[in-house]
Amino acid sequence: MGAQYSALTKLGFGALAFNSALAVYNSWGDAASVAFVLLADAALLLLFICLREFERAAGRGLRRDTGKIKASVWALTTLLTAMFASKVASLMTPAVAALVWAMAVATAAAGFWAFFLS
Repeated sequence: MGAQYSALTKLGFGALAFNSALAVYNSWGDAASVAFVLLADAALLLLFICLREFERAAGRGLRRDTGKIKASVWALTTLLTAMFASKVASLMTPAVAALVWAMAVATAAAGFWAFFLS
């Protein structure tokens, strides 16, 4: 990360990296858990990059250039929502798991509506 990022941003990414390293260390031998941590980190990093790009485009008055960025942000947040819902739902009873998935779908739908329809 270059000088364009604040100290708080760097600290946040440092904490994420440390936490992720611990999660991978504790999950070593369980390929699915390690893959989950690495995919979630990659999605969070891409989401951060997309949001920065969205802010820059909006700041320059380039509204027409934000459509692809909005789609990327929505896709990444939907991916993260589904990933975490799958982890949480697997620990719940079937009725609560259904509620977790319903909330995840509602969140993704609301995000789509907010980004593209309103």
